[in-house]
This record gives sequence, C-alpha cells and structure tokens, in this order.
Amino acid sequence: MLLDTRPTTFDELIRISGLSHGTDVWVGNAQKLIEEGTVTLQDAICCRDDIMIYLIKQGLPPNSAFKIMELVRKGKATKDPEKWAEYVELMKQYNVPEWYIKSCEKIKYMFPKAHAAAYVTNAFRIAWFKVHEPLAYYAAYFSIRADEFDSECMIFGKEKVKNKMKEIDLAGNNATVKDKNMYAILELVLEMYERGFNFLPIDLYKSHSSKFLVEKEGIRPPLNSIPGLGTVAAEGIEKARQDRKIHVNRRLKNTFKSRKLSNRPT
Repeated sequence: MLLDTRPTTFDELIRISGLSHGTDVWVGNAQKLIEEGTVTLQDAICCRDDIMIYLIKQGLPPNSAFKIMELVRKGKATKDPEKWAEYVELMKQYNVPEWYIKSCEKIKYMFPKAHAAAYVTNAFRIAWFKVHEPLAYYAAYFSIRADEFDSECMIFGKEKVKNKMKEIDLAGNNATVKDKNMYAILELVLEMYERGFNFLPIDLYKSHSSKFLVEKEGIRPPLNSIPGLGTVAAEGIEKARQDRKIHVNRRLKNTFKSRKLSNRPT
C-alpha cells in the first residue's frame, strides 16, 4: 500500500491507515482507481468522515450527507436498493462523479478518521524513538512484545541470530509454534546488531527480573530471558537481591557459568 501510494504527508499516512483498516475500501476499489489514474490518494475515499465532508463540499444538505455516510460505512449501500437509488439521484444532482458513487457501493466497512489519526500518531511516536532513541525503543519492544525472546540464541552476536533464523527457515512448516513466533523477534535483534548496538551479559546482580534495561554500553536482558528460568523464579531472585539475602546455589552458578553469564557481585 505504501509503495502504491508513496505518501509524503501526515494526512496521507492517516488516509492509508483508514484504507488498511476498512473492508473493500482499498483492494478492488481505491487501489484500482489510483492505479488507473482516476484519482489520487487525496481524492480517494479512505475514512468514513471523508464521505460526509466531500458531499457537503459538493453542496448536499449536511443531514443527507451524514445519512449517506452512515449507509456506506456500514456496507448497506447495496442492501437497501430503494434508499440507495434515492441517494444516488441526489448525488448526481450535485455533480458527484460516477466513480465516487461506484466506490461507495463496494465498501463493506469504513474506519473512523479519529481512530486512524490516533493509530498513526502512536506509530509516529514509536518511529521517532526507533530513529532517535534506538536503545530505548529496542528495550521497550523486547520488554513488552518479545515473549519468545531466547537469550541463548539472541544475545551472543548476529551470527548466532542468523544461524537460528536459517534453522527456522529450513524447518519450514515443521518449525514449532514457538520458533515461528520467535522469528520476528530474531529479525529485530538482527536489525539492532546491524545498527551497531549490542546486548550486555545477563547479570545476577544487575539484570531486572523481566525488563530489558538501557545502559551506556548497550541493553541488559532480564533474568527471565534465560531458557527455563521463569518470571516467578526471576522475581524471587530479584527480591532476594534487594533484601541482600541472595544465595547462589551450585546449580544456578553452573547455569550462569555454562551460558557465559555474569554471576559476580559488583
């Protein structure tokens, strides 16, 4: 959709959000009209509000413009042929082009512009952080979205990440659900490495139980990113550490040692 429309303004991003969340608004409708050169992105019907505003600008009474918008955005233009014929006649009286009327008839559901604006505003904020505060972006994403983050294949450099991705690719349909869910996270981890950022070792005394922490040298993964160490156990370690009563048993020491993790107090 972005390649087809080449947006250059914030308004156009909002229009694309409306197109992507509607049903039969883009595919076989606005997409075809734009490709044929009939309309531009600015002229296409993208959000439900566009219909009412356009019809009022054409001179239709506001009440009629609102009712047409409501009929179209619910996908009822063709379900009530008698009422729709009445509205089509009214639109033709005010020189609404044929392509516009046909476009309305194809629509099954339309997104409200306020929702589209909220989605794009939020996405724009996230994009700003990804560009200007990348460590904060990656730490937040991994903390909130990366349930399948696996420290064994993700924190030891991009070659290990690439190998894991290749392993999942080769497995094809036989890949586990966990590995399939992990793939998108691996892509983001690889992107992070390619941008020159790194993970710090998981540290028994510095790592949070479940949040990725931003430090000067990089991002420090949490304790629960260690395979087999759940969040409850990680929270128990963090609490014991805060109470200054932490005792590292032999098994946990061996776990940290075998995975090249840090278990020494600062």
